[in-house]
Amino acid sequence: MSERPFDLQRARSEVFAVVRACPAGRVTTYGWLAAAIGMPGHARLVGWIMNGVPAEAQVPAHRVVNRAGVLTGAWAFGHPETMAGLLRAEGVAFDDKGRVVIKQHAWDPLADLDANELTDILTGALHDVADLPASADDLPAALRRDVSGPFRLRPGS
Repeated sequence: MSERPFDLQRARSEVFAVVRACPAGRVTTYGWLAAAIGMPGHARLVGWIMNGVPAEAQVPAHRVVNRAGVLTGAWAFGHPETMAGLLRAEGVAFDDKGRVVIKQHAWDPLADLDANELTDILTGALHDVADLPASADDLPAALRRDVSGPFRLRPGS
């Protein structure tokens, strides 16, 4: 994908669209989502976006885990067991440490979709979220406060 200026609404809509494409019984990662929307290396941004998914978006957020299979977004479901239960109901297996068995359930959009499928998903993304409420959080401000994130304020800026 070509470089383009950062647009939060576009990133948000594209993340939601790609997560919606993740099949039941499979999981994807924040990093794979970032790469799929043309922002490799920005997994934290995807995490912040996923933290503010409105219920109306109908995004299967439980299918997004970190690269090690940890349910890092589990508290967004009220309790980690809720997210795990949703995944188990779809047939997702866990190891003895409670992590998703990534090798068995991985869904990497760049590897599992052909270029045309991904383009179609991303092209319709803005239309799909046009009627959704804005994120409840001030995402740009949160990203600037994130000391480990790529958008943090640096001294003198």
